[in-house]
Amino acid sequence: MRGLLTNIIYTFLRLFYRNLKGADPLHVFGIVFFMQKIVGFNRLVPWPVHFTSRVIHHNNIKVGVRSFPGFSQGCYIQGRNGIVIGNNLRMGPGVGLISANHNKDDYDRWDYEKPIYIGDNVWLGMNVVVLPGVRIGSNVIIGANSVVSHDILSNAIAIGNPCEVVREKFPYQGVDYASI
Repeated sequence: MRGLLTNIIYTFLRLFYRNLKGADPLHVFGIVFFMQKIVGFNRLVPWPVHFTSRVIHHNNIKVGVRSFPGFSQGCYIQGRNGIVIGNNLRMGPGVGLISANHNKDDYDRWDYEKPIYIGDNVWLGMNVVVLPGVRIGSNVIIGANSVVSHDILSNAIAIGNPCEVVREKFPYQGVDYASI
């Protein structure tokens, strides 16, 4: 019976979320759907977002399979200059992805920056901040409270403010969500 209910809920949620592959439909329905699609927090965002998170300029954000930026509590995702996210991004609570800064001489204007790029199988720990123009490779873990102000290459574990690579990481052993 639970399998049938899960399939019905998954089919229903697909009406609202295009890219729901790999997500637990009961979790999405129970925690996110009501506040996002009925009440209206982040209503126009086409992926599940927690009601305490904020996503702005979502049209400039490209999201891979099993990546739901803002699904954890208290995240801030600002896509003014663009964000490209690969498959299987995991974000802790309080993460900030900031693709544009205010102009130093006129706070009503925004400076143009390159987009943020985040590869496949990336884990951003609690309260990580990723600044404009940063590229994070695939198979990367960024430790809690880190500020990523420059590029991080693939297969790395990085921490700190400013964020620095502390060691190499073994290849990702989990599911290849690109093939789903």
